[in-house]
Amino acid sequence: MELHRIGLVFCILASVLELVASYANGKVTEACRSMKPRHGGTPKPLPSVHTMTVDKTEFNPGDQIKVVLSGPSFRGFFIQAHDAANIDSDAVGSFILLDGKVSQLLTCGHNQHSAVSHTSSSGKVKIEVLWNAPSNAPPHVQFVFTVVMEYYIYWVKVPGPKISQPNAPPLPIHIVPSSLPVTTESVAQLNKSFTAIGCGSSKFCVRDPSDCDPEKNPKCFFLSFLTDNCSLVIEMSGPGNGYVSFALSHDKWMGDDDTYLCVKVDQEVQIYPAYATGRTRPIIGMETSLREKAWRFAEGVIQCSFRRNIHIPAHKNRFDLDQKYYIFLADGRVERGVVHRHHHQPLITAKKFNVTGSPESIGGSRSPLIIKTHGALMFIAWMTTVSIGVLVARFFKPIWPDTVLFGEKIWFQVHRTLMMFTVLLTCTAFVLPFIYRGGWSKHAGAHPFLGCTVMILTVLQPIMAVFRPLPQNPRRIIFNRAHWGTGTVARIIAVAAMFLGMDLQELDLPDPWDSLVLTGFIVWHVLTDITLEAHGYFINRKAKPAEEDQSNIVDSIGSTETTGHSFRKKVLAIYICGNIAFLITFLVAINRV
Repeated sequence: MELHRIGLVFCILASVLELVASYANGKVTEACRSMKPRHGGTPKPLPSVHTMTVDKTEFNPGDQIKVVLSGPSFRGFFIQAHDAANIDSDAVGSFILLDGKVSQLLTCGHNQHSAVSHTSSSGKVKIEVLWNAPSNAPPHVQFVFTVVMEYYIYWVKVPGPKISQPNAPPLPIHIVPSSLPVTTESVAQLNKSFTAIGCGSSKFCVRDPSDCDPEKNPKCFFLSFLTDNCSLVIEMSGPGNGYVSFALSHDKWMGDDDTYLCVKVDQEVQIYPAYATGRTRPIIGMETSLREKAWRFAEGVIQCSFRRNIHIPAHKNRFDLDQKYYIFLADGRVERGVVHRHHHQPLITAKKFNVTGSPESIGGSRSPLIIKTHGALMFIAWMTTVSIGVLVARFFKPIWPDTVLFGEKIWFQVHRTLMMFTVLLTCTAFVLPFIYRGGWSKHAGAHPFLGCTVMILTVLQPIMAVFRPLPQNPRRIIFNRAHWGTGTVARIIAVAAMFLGMDLQELDLPDPWDSLVLTGFIVWHVLTDITLEAHGYFINRKAKPAEEDQSNIVDSIGSTETTGHSFRKKVLAIYICGNIAFLITFLVAINRV
């Protein structure tokens, strides 16, 4: 039960791809014209923090020019040369590699080897290549490059140095009209934390836990929507060093979701709209759909806010906010600018809500009901019914030697009934994750393998019982040992599966509380087992001297049995009360996640 996806899960943050991901291998010929990565998002404004130099500024056809791209570590690059008088024309000339391990030649347009790009997304600080001037080279040539520093940090078509042929006429001066200024919207920095004041009265809030107030306790998850005429002011806060995000979805399954991410990159927080198409990396949308962006990162807490219109007809992947949606709230890690799968199951609201409707303060669940049911049934089976059934069979055969229930001794009927319940509960719980996942879970680690082993041993036990020999049969000892061995191995593996399952994403019980409580139950059971074993040993020792005194044998044995039976019944009653207390503790915890 690895908290790995209530079908819903933010499809959004789900994959572990390499950087420069659409073109991690540098095969970027599809982007020859635009020179823009297919990451989505918006390129950083010029100038770039990277520089390009050439070893000479004058050339003749046939010359070789050394071109060097350098700067802070970058993941990807794309270099071309163009006619400086028409920078949008086809690439001219050809390149020669100086290091084929980090760079490769590409063909843009009709000119072979007219571009250079990276071979992988590993870090680089300098790239050196040679450019061959063609026989039909234009009078002036300008180098142009795109550089990807991190997944969300890149510059496109950065103007590089210009080189000219001897006696070439000067380039015309282009005047940029003042009516077309190049501007970039500034992102403000928040000077204080958000507050939960107004939740349920003036703004719509999603909180985890339900009393979350980032102003008082920033280590909680908070999302608010404040309607302001035709737009909403959205605030999001959560602990983490990677990202926090939320999504609007038509259902509880990932895919086709309107997503928003606040991503910590270096010492800043980048705010991105995105669209999730499935269990893949979200597609970054146009940042122009958001405005009045602001952020804050302090004490390990990411906070961001922005304004978004209720309706954005120009952006088809931005949902209308006056409709009802399920709301997802997630967080996770960021590595080299890439958003990775969430740390734990996203919070998902129980039903659809209209964030522009009546203000409410709501919570949600981080675990799907079907996975909660799986965990609850397995705890009932392997913490309670199995444990009590084993104790009854091992220590309580002499308690009711002549009492019969439906034709069988009562201890056997109790043991068999509890074990059949175990089989039924285990079989029912076993199929639930497969129904939820639609197959095998690839991210659940060893838990599903252990679960399958337990399932096989569980089914094997009643099959062996059907074919068990009669008590007088000499082969009965083989059955007894096989029955005991199979059951013991199943219980040990089941405990290991429970320890692992409690920390999976789909059912992530609080740490370290869950492991401590389960360890406490194991100690409780072992102490009970030792107590009953020791009691039986001392009772037997006490009975042997009495057997030697024939005059008192009847009275001594009768008194010993009565005393021993009473003690064992009390121990069993106390054990069952403790067992049920541990079970209820886990069931309550499962219900709350």
